[in-house]
Amino acid sequence: MSNAAPLLDVRNLVVPHRKDGHAFNAVDDVSFSLQPGETLGLIGE
Repeated sequence: MSNAAPLLDVRNLVVPHRKDGHAFNAVDDVSFSLQPGETLGLIGE
C-alpha cells in the first residue's frame, strides 16, 4: 500500500431510501479508500 493520499476517500456514507412509505438506509456507515491504480467493485440489489 502506498503512503500517497487516496484518490477517493469515502467515510461513514449513509444513503437513505424510502419504499412503500417506509424509510430505511440502503447504505449505512460504509467507509473505503482507493489509491491510484486500485479497483473496487460494489454489488447490490
